[in-house]
Amino acid sequence: MGRILAIDQGTSSSRAIVFDERGTALAVAQREFDQIFPRDGWVEHDPEQIFATVLDTARHALANAGLTGSDIDAIGITNQRETTLLWEAASGTPVHNAIVWQDRRTAARCETIRSAGMAPLISARTGLVVDPYFSSTKLSWLLHEVPGLAKRAGRGELKFGTVDSFLVSRLTKGRVHATDATNASRTQLFDIEREAWDEELLRYFEVPPEVLPRVLDSVDDYGVTDAEWFGAEIPIRGVAGDQQAALVGQGCFAPGMTKSTYGTGCFVMTNTGSARVSSRSGLLTTVGYRIGGRPTFAVEGSIFVAGAAVKWLRDRVRLIDSASATEAMAEAVGYDAGGVYVVPAFTGLGAPHWRADARGLICGLTLDTSAEQIVAATLSSVAYQTAELLDALARDGAQVTTLRVDGGMVVNDWLCQCIADLAGAPVERPVVTETTALGAAMLAAVGAGLVPTIDAAGALWQQDRAFAPALDATERARLARGWQAAVARTLHG
Repeated sequence: MGRILAIDQGTSSSRAIVFDERGTALAVAQREFDQIFPRDGWVEHDPEQIFATVLDTARHALANAGLTGSDIDAIGITNQRETTLLWEAASGTPVHNAIVWQDRRTAARCETIRSAGMAPLISARTGLVVDPYFSSTKLSWLLHEVPGLAKRAGRGELKFGTVDSFLVSRLTKGRVHATDATNASRTQLFDIEREAWDEELLRYFEVPPEVLPRVLDSVDDYGVTDAEWFGAEIPIRGVAGDQQAALVGQGCFAPGMTKSTYGTGCFVMTNTGSARVSSRSGLLTTVGYRIGGRPTFAVEGSIFVAGAAVKWLRDRVRLIDSASATEAMAEAVGYDAGGVYVVPAFTGLGAPHWRADARGLICGLTLDTSAEQIVAATLSSVAYQTAELLDALARDGAQVTTLRVDGGMVVNDWLCQCIADLAGAPVERPVVTETTALGAAMLAAVGAGLVPTIDAAGALWQQDRAFAPALDATERARLARGWQAAVARTLHG
């Protein structure tokens, strides 16, 4: 019987899950790690801590399943995207903290790029908007703001990668420096039409080609792990960025199928097949997955803060003791929340606004406002932002009829119903809600020959519960107007 180890390296935690070839989770391990905030709008991670938590969770998952490394057929890796790392080619030692996808330190550089008229070219080549979100300006900042790194990179002494590349390099002890097409498509340095690094953009961002990883398919040979890590060499056969892995894990293999993942942020992604759809509504065109050298494209809307807002409620303002407490608190007050709205623009607003300078706002407070109302408004903000993305997809001609949801937040029934009601779309929750890990496992299972095709892997998807919209259209519109007014205050002060 086949066994796959899925490594899911996220923004706030690392998780490892052992799956069998039927997609059943045999064991899980998870560890949070530190978030580093050097300045307002700056977000970093310690790469050594990332790798340590990956090793720890993978070893614990194997032990919890009663397995050893020799029992595993393949590893699949999925990762927080756009987060940017540089490490020494010879030793594998990071030369700086990872700059996280949420980081906004390059906002001024992005404004300069837009003023220079480069945005249309960048969008045409990469499918992405100009925003600090992506790896290009982060890498350029590292190379040119940290003394000595540009010269070292030019001499071939440094390697660049997103988290997947860093993990592959570490797990293979430097023998493989590679990324997959989904992660490459998020760097803003990759031409998604030619499926190659773009020489003109590399020159513009002053990135030497020597630092770049080789771009492979999402199902491919990424080498084998060194026996030191798990007691045996294990082939790495599947890699995808977390949102693309969730698209796979949700079985969204036909054009028009849509998933929305609720983790630290929220990401809505629609499969567009072999056709690259250029958004007119502030959405992103990206590689959904690439198998056999053939890319499947997707359109994506990115919300920077979803689960991170619940973490903020717990860790910073201490309105809750645990995320699980939010469901009962929200049920007690409902969607209206006493007229309170929370716009969680802690690190700017993503699609469809793309305002790196925006900051969070709570409005509608009175002397009667309760903790329950603030909690309900925080959860509702996720649904309102989802509704904005679905409206943007509809304007681009991608009408979403059913939304498959996943991620840690969707264990909350109230939130799932809220998304269905405020977005006006049926919501389907799968049995396995951690579909990023399942998607990585599916890719690795195909790569290891345990499953014949990715379409066959899609048969592993099973529905847990469906949530149908039940909110009156008039009430939905009233609540939406309040949300829009709150966003306007955030954007315009």
